[in-house]
Amino acid sequence: MLIFYLIFAFIVLFIFNTMAYSFCRKMELNELRSKKVYKVINMIMVTMLVCSYLRILNVAV
Repeated sequence: MLIFYLIFAFIVLFIFNTMAYSFCRKMELNELRSKKVYKVINMIMVTMLVCSYLRILNVAV
């Protein structure tokens, strides 16, 4: 189950980073602001993925 969840997390992070890249390009953000956008989005997504994994782990046990 852990391997499946890691693959799922990679796909989710890849999709969100692709959308963030499109957003930064469309809004014509400079490099510093786009790095901040990536950092915030990745922190939020990793937090959400960890919380959802812990929730799934509690349900499975």
